[in-house]
Amino acid sequence: MFWCEQNNVDYVLGLAKNERLKKEIARQLRQARDIFRQTHQPARVFRDFEYQTLKSWSRPRRLVGRAEYLQKGENPRFVVTSLSIEQFDAKTLYQEQYCARGDIENRIKEQQLYLFADRTSAATM
Repeated sequence: MFWCEQNNVDYVLGLAKNERLKKEIARQLRQARDIFRQTHQPARVFRDFEYQTLKSWSRPRRLVGRAEYLQKGENPRFVVTSLSIEQFDAKTLYQEQYCARGDIENRIKEQQLYLFADRTSAATM
């Protein structure tokens, strides 16, 4: 993150959950659970907040917390980003920017499995 910030490279990175982060979205997790209990459908509630690790980060950064409740229970996820809330609200940032990466990985996997592709690396754009 520090390198990206020093070189004007924007980022959206997944962040491992921990108890401090889960406390930050506790209210949203309860909301998602209540919605799930009413609708019996997966429910997602998002929260935008600033966060700083206790030791490794030099400064606070923008985090998006996704409080999701499924049939099997709560499923919180977090991303850290350099993109501003003016550029992307929490839901859009998570669902359209961060999750798009996983979708691309699925297309690569499909190519490797079903089209018998081998390596998918590229030296140039």
